Amino acid sequence: MSRQPPAQADRSFNRSMLIKLFIVALMMFGFGFALIPMYRAICQITGVNNLVQRDATAREAKNTQVDTSRTISIEFDANARGPLGFKPEQRSLDVHPGEVTTVMYEVSNEQARTIQAQAIPSYAPKQATEYFKKIECFCFTQQTLTANQTKRMPVVFVVDPKLPNDVKTITLSYTFFELSTPAAGKAGAGPTVNTAATAAHPV
Repeated sequence: MSRQPPAQADRSFNRSMLIKLFIVALMMFGFGFALIPMYRAICQITGVNNLVQRDATAREAKNTQVDTSRTISIEFDANARGPLGFKPEQRSLDVHPGEVTTVMYEVSNEQARTIQAQAIPSYAPKQATEYFKKIECFCFTQQTLTANQTKRMPVVFVVDPKLPNDVKTITLSYTFFELSTPAAGKAGAGPTVNTAATAAHPV
């Protein structure tokens, strides 16, 4: 049985790997844009415009014991879909479990028209989701941004002291997207621009 020369085998392997990586990247890109119609569909079915709920009340947070023996690094990530500028004002912060903390995000409408937008949070590692308690967050409701407006918005949170000991870092990531876009050719509607402002994970 004949065997492929090493150089030809390497080229074949590299080609196969490149195709696989391209398919994975394409699927991730498609899923990101699929979030918007999925969100709209769920809102229509449930009849609500708020799918993100408060994780803890201020009273509950104040009654939580602060564990000063542990420090958790919180990383902040921001992604935008549509004509929005979006970023955290700080990339990371060290907190003690049980400590109430406030951080700020900034969002800007880069269009000469009013925009309705919604932010959806996610966490890494996934197991940290149930231990990251949001008390106040701009993601609880839809945001209205007038033409060229910039907003500073707080997130007040506490990390549950019951967080597993092997979790040392939590990444809080938000995806902010426009809920509706003007119809093509509609009188008075500005051009639709598809831009994305992404703050990378801190080093």
